[in-house]
Amino acid sequence: MKFSLPREQFLAQLGMAVRGISARSAIQTLSGVLLTARDGVVELQATDMELGVRVRIDASPERDGSVLLPGRLLLDVVRSLPAEDLTVEARAQEGDVEVSSGSASFHLRTLPADDFPSLPEPDGAEVRLPAAVFAETVGRVARAASRDETRPHLTGVLVSASGSELRMVATDSYRLSVKETILETPVEGSIEANVPARALQELSRIAASGAAEEVGVAAGQNQVVFELGSVTLSSRLVEGKFPNYRQLLPESYEHELRVDGGELLATVRRVSLLAQRNAPLRLAFSEGELEVSARTPDVGEARETIPVAFQGESLEIGFNPEFLRDGLESAATDDLVLKLISPLRPGLVQSGSDGNDFIYLVMPIRLNV
Repeated sequence: MKFSLPREQFLAQLGMAVRGISARSAIQTLSGVLLTARDGVVELQATDMELGVRVRIDASPERDGSVLLPGRLLLDVVRSLPAEDLTVEARAQEGDVEVSSGSASFHLRTLPADDFPSLPEPDGAEVRLPAAVFAETVGRVARAASRDETRPHLTGVLVSASGSELRMVATDSYRLSVKETILETPVEGSIEANVPARALQELSRIAASGAAEEVGVAAGQNQVVFELGSVTLSSRLVEGKFPNYRQLLPESYEHELRVDGGELLATVRRVSLLAQRNAPLRLAFSEGELEVSARTPDVGEARETIPVAFQGESLEIGFNPEFLRDGLESAATDDLVLKLISPLRPGLVQSGSDGNDFIYLVMPIRLNV
């Protein structure tokens, strides 16, 4: 195998592929990137058995072939090369691969390519969605997915698309995030899959690079495959049934307040600096105002008041400061609606001119007087 490419082009594509390698596996093969040259294409593959990344680069290889190289080492080497172009050549007799650029050359030992697993191909009908819209929706909901591997069914994002609607839902049982997006062009077919949040976040990073305007999604029984320009990302689907999130939403609320989302978020960020060691963020509502406060013993306390159109009996409710901040950031608007019931019932953050764009439900923390 031998091919030459512009260094920056190869570095950008290699950087995407390396995100699929395993950081913790004891299987040496999973720390590698498989380089394959054939039919005028150089292909890079990496996987940790849960997530797989395949990147295609148009090239004119001098010799076809395939080698498996340590992924992160190769990335560091290519990043350090001095010239604008590089050449990668597998040397069978020496049992290594030469990476050269300008006057610099590196000889890297290969890993056993025969043990590298095959990445899945698309299985089932493909749904095509605007890449920017897809990535923006992921960014609004994915942080609400659970990181607790003992509850695997909550570590994913429920992705569904049909007709003119794209919807994503995530919950870790302490908060729930729902984003509905109306598509300018209706999709052909439909999809519903519980996709690991990590896979969607990696896909969003690729989409942010402007790799393509559309993302193709094909979900099988156990796998989902995303195609974004020259990049194919595959992932196992999350096992277990995603909860019926509609049952988690209260049917009615005692208080519904329209607030300035930017002002509230800035206040929450400031006051949260003094909500340390699991201290709650306190929201005290009274006639015409909201006081946000936090206190950590032996550290200090903070409080700030902002005007809100609150009426009725005073209400004080506590939240995990990180969870509340995540919800306000994900709402991404100055036009917010807060919906509250009581100090021990969940609160709702809602955005969108029609009220159905983004909702974020967050459980309260019981406050000590």
